[in-house]
Amino acid sequence: MTNILIVGAGKSSSFLILDLLNTSQKKTNHWNITIADSDEATLLHKVRNFPEAAIAVLDINNEPERQKLVNWADIVVSLMPPQLHILLAKDCLQFKKNLITSSYASPEMKELDKMAKEAGLMFMCEMGLDPGIDHMTASFMFDSIKRVVSDITSFKSYCGGLIAPESDDNPWHYKFSWNPRNIINAGKEGAQFLKSNTEVYVPYESMFKGNDIIDCGDHAGKLAFYPNRDSLAYIDKYNLHTATEFLRATLRHPDFCRGWNALIEMKVTNTNDSHDTDKLTYRQWMTRVLGYNNTNITIEQFAWQKLDITSRHVQNMILWLDLFSDNLIGKGTKSSGDILLEILMDKWKMADEDKDMVVMQHEIKYLYKGKENRVVSNMVVVGENSEFSAMAKTVGLPMSILTELVVNKKIKIPTGVLIPNMPEVYRPVMKRLEHHNILFFEDSY
Repeated sequence: MTNILIVGAGKSSSFLILDLLNTSQKKTNHWNITIADSDEATLLHKVRNFPEAAIAVLDINNEPERQKLVNWADIVVSLMPPQLHILLAKDCLQFKKNLITSSYASPEMKELDKMAKEAGLMFMCEMGLDPGIDHMTASFMFDSIKRVVSDITSFKSYCGGLIAPESDDNPWHYKFSWNPRNIINAGKEGAQFLKSNTEVYVPYESMFKGNDIIDCGDHAGKLAFYPNRDSLAYIDKYNLHTATEFLRATLRHPDFCRGWNALIEMKVTNTNDSHDTDKLTYRQWMTRVLGYNNTNITIEQFAWQKLDITSRHVQNMILWLDLFSDNLIGKGTKSSGDILLEILMDKWKMADEDKDMVVMQHEIKYLYKGKENRVVSNMVVVGENSEFSAMAKTVGLPMSILTELVVNKKIKIPTGVLIPNMPEVYRPVMKRLEHHNILFFEDSY
């Protein structure tokens, strides 16, 4: 028997859990699957149609219980928050288990590379959507182009989790289909990329100002983008040293970017301040944050004037969030970012029947016989509902497929701390993804 441990049963786990449980029922597979999470109700819901599935209520910081599960497993699949993967990785190293995660390879994770190789273990990071599918599809395109030419001059990759047009009913054109806290922290570390052979750094304060727009096809339409973290780190990983432009970016509706820029300027995304919210209203909180001191005008007017928010539409987006209401926030000490997150979790919550949408686009330019050519590849995936979302599908299925390939020894298993940019991984995974209608359509210019 093969023992598979899935750790994390949150928003992005639905397709991962469903696919592995379904695959485990094939006669040729002799698998035991355990799903671990801190919330028992969530676990029971995820396995409701699979009475044979085992669950484990786990505090990830409980080392004895965590290590007991990891030691039992042959492979660990983690959908935990990024900072917690390292706990599982160290356990996997100790007990010699393979590991798959959906998150960026952290510096702490990268430090385990040599030890993982020496132990003959695969620690596959960035095996979700973005990062994940973006690496695999881009690498496939690079390899195809390099068979003909050697000089790729530009690479731009865009991806966004959005609300599908048929469920878009708020002025922000956005609802949560993944970990809500990620939206509060988006862009806070700044971003860097390559433009005209020059390294460009964008600080958080400028991340959502004057965002450029690209056309993502008929269903997705025109979307704005902002740079995503450190694009430069992937030039080596992609072996694209001939490129004079290299950008990884996140897609949002143009209105979202304008509104989020206003929230940054209002300092309500700040997670470093502190407010005692006992008997504190949202209006009183905003009075503190904005430094409201001109009672000749309303606090709303003060905000528009102080921050030069002249767009009536952006003003209405801010007002729609009820930031200036006289309702009580609730007891506790919270940062402004925490208060804002609580508001957004209510305002941007997907209804059960809502559908989300994942959009990804790659643009590659290369020289062939002295002429510049351009290839644009687009992917649009629409979810079924709030549980079986496009985000859960595109994050979970790459992890599930790789798990099956590894445990059934259908690929040569690479070793070390990795991302899925090697042909032996991305080719079979992409082929399986096509069966789930996760595919790209290319246009050449």
